[in-house]
Amino acid sequence: MLRISLFAGMAEAAGCRSIDVFWQGGTVGDLRAAVIAACPAAAALIALSAVAVGGRYAGDGEPVPLDAEVAIIPPVSGG
Repeated sequence: MLRISLFAGMAEAAGCRSIDVFWQGGTVGDLRAAVIAACPAAAALIALSAVAVGGRYAGDGEPVPLDAEVAIIPPVSGG
């Protein structure tokens, strides 16, 4: 299992601050699909959100290790 921290609108859509997904490794793109499967309510927002792996932003083709620290950060606005 991989625990994913959720922030702002993503946490609101999921109704929690983190989710656990079954993870055997793959890319950030694969992880996005796993999050959508675990939390369909967040599907519309996941495509717009940044994914941080190990404290840095990662593109969809980058690998996500089994023990990675992962956070999903949706776009924010404000002044």
